[in-house]
Amino acid sequence: MEGFRLNSCIVSASPEETKAFGECLGRNLQRGSVVALRGVLGSGKTCLVKGIAKGLGIAEEITSPTYTIVSEYTGGISLYHIDAYRLSGIDDFTALGGEDYLYGSGISVIEWSERIETCLPDNTLFVDIEIQGCVRLIRISNGAV
Repeated sequence: MEGFRLNSCIVSASPEETKAFGECLGRNLQRGSVVALRGVLGSGKTCLVKGIAKGLGIAEEITSPTYTIVSEYTGGISLYHIDAYRLSGIDDFTALGGEDYLYGSGISVIEWSERIETCLPDNTLFVDIEIQGCVRLIRISNGAV
């Protein structure tokens, strides 16, 4: 996968292709970027985050932060991998200090971002992953779709 354009659709036929897209995305993110991931269970959100981490130069193993809510990884730029699945809403996120991650100098990637969507910054990149048979359709936009 060479790159991406906003509001286009990438077709991924394997976890390796999803990671490759994530790596490309990671190389193009800037300090303070927020990436909101949306997709059903098993669609490849964590797989995409593994690619983003690789693109940021993070060698550490990326795992789903479902039970910890936030996992922090250090590379050239810090990566905050947030899983909002178990949050009841924005109040839970705020109580965890979540806005500090969103408005900090690292990169925040949020799985199940729709649970906290109203507190996301205006410049958030939205990545929607849809399962279509044996492939994943990955759409990236700079606003809610």
